[in-house]
Amino acid sequence: MQEQKYYLSPERQLTDIEEKLVWKKPISHKTSEEERRISQEVKRNWNRGEMKIANILLEGNAGSGKTQLAKALSASFGLPYTKVTCFADMDKSDIIGAILPVISSEQLEKLDPVLQSVLKALDENNGFQSTTGILMEALGLTQVQAALKMKQLLKLAVEQTNGEAVEYRFYPSEIVRAYQKGYLLEIQEPNVIRDAAVLMALNSALELDGSINLPTEIIRRHPDFIAVITTNRSYVGARPLNEALRDRVQHSEKMDLPTKEVMVERVKVKTGYQDEKVLSVLADTIKILDTTARANAIKGVAGMRSFFYWTDAIAGGASAKESLYHKVIYKITTDSEEIRILEEALEKHGLITNLEAVTSEVKKNENPAMMP
Repeated sequence: MQEQKYYLSPERQLTDIEEKLVWKKPISHKTSEEERRISQEVKRNWNRGEMKIANILLEGNAGSGKTQLAKALSASFGLPYTKVTCFADMDKSDIIGAILPVISSEQLEKLDPVLQSVLKALDENNGFQSTTGILMEALGLTQVQAALKMKQLLKLAVEQTNGEAVEYRFYPSEIVRAYQKGYLLEIQEPNVIRDAAVLMALNSALELDGSINLPTEIIRRHPDFIAVITTNRSYVGARPLNEALRDRVQHSEKMDLPTKEVMVERVKVKTGYQDEKVLSVLADTIKILDTTARANAIKGVAGMRSFFYWTDAIAGGASAKESLYHKVIYKITTDSEEIRILEEALEKHGLITNLEAVTSEVKKNENPAMMP
């Protein structure tokens, strides 16, 4: 069946680079109820003024498919996808961008080679990449590391000017870039941000008729800009989502593990392992562990990531029962009492026996001589 499209601005012409940013759904992609519901609601309200839905909240445990859903919405809406991962010490420059000095070629030659390479990359940038994006590419850093490195480089670069009059150039953040150009932006974990001023800046930008005050200009929210906020319910260091931010959301989804069918299809694509009988038992185990952990206030989660790595270990010849602990249970908890609770739940549903049978079956398939 042909995948339904919900293009919001069919007449819009994307550049070649922007086209590459629109997520392409793999053949194996299975449209979830959440994806279908959001797509229909956004499309239905897109041209209804104050009823427009352009800020979406996906809240759930790690591995429940929040980022996968955000990317799928990029494909459904025909919008370029990008993301920003929030961190505790974010400041307003991470929301807006940075002003950096333009260093002359003579001054540049005197600088540290690492600083030289970054400043050259910044100078040659055509405005397509954000400052953190440039650093991530030039130095092989994560987004958080790149943001912190940018602050260090700014201080260093200013020191290198020796008090001389210099020209400055503004480099927009990833948020500003998406906001101005009309992309779908996934904002990951804004609830870890400590600075209230940063949250206020983000809240203001997320108004449907919002704007961002840059050092060089005021930019308005692009009519196609969609913000998808993704937060984990059990994330260490996370606070409850800021109420003002939550209030600016027009549609929310409580994200739990997908259906067993979707779980199995996703793990097949990720790992290449195709044994439906084995995968069915593993999926049942993950679901029971997830339900039991939440029912007993055990803070860890059993999610899709654990399912992927557990399956991959079994595909590599590991015992299903033994690798369960290293790939799943110990990621949930290492507390003896909590482990006992999880084990009892698996015993109650007959899954310990099923896992032992799975291990035996896998070994037989690998070594036909073992068969009676």
